[in-house]
Amino acid sequence: MTDTTKDSPDLEQFLADLKPDNADLLAVVHRIQEAYGHVPPQAIPLLAEKLHTTPAKIYGAITFYSEIRREPPARTTISWCSGPACRLKGSENIRRALEAVLGIGLEESTDDKAIGLHLVQCDGTCALAPLIRLDGHPKGPLTVSEAIKLARELKEKGS
Repeated sequence: MTDTTKDSPDLEQFLADLKPDNADLLAVVHRIQEAYGHVPPQAIPLLAEKLHTTPAKIYGAITFYSEIRREPPARTTISWCSGPACRLKGSENIRRALEAVLGIGLEESTDDKAIGLHLVQCDGTCALAPLIRLDGHPKGPLTVSEAIKLARELKEKGS
């Protein structure tokens, strides 16, 4: 696995301005993820020290939120919407088709890290239901056959 942090700022320098009495943990975690693409494991003890808390509390907060990545993201991300409008319009079948074609489940990536499949909550784009987000861009309304075609194209391109 390659080191995705080599072109990113040094973590200790990046967190130097944090002070325990005025740090917003989630804002800091998002800042780290934006800079590194994920929250590297070495950030957890540094954050705990800076914020005068335990690594367990930092880890608990990081793992609670599905948007926070602890590993580098796949090159292409498919986000499956689990909102009510999407589910009512058959998104479960779209998810199953994506999983079958890609050979991965939710919150997993292909072995080569080319494609990742993730769960997201409704963001109000219900007019496009059922939909997925491809690298953050909504794609829908989507049929099962369109999802299969898209997954095959992405898989072919990724390999």
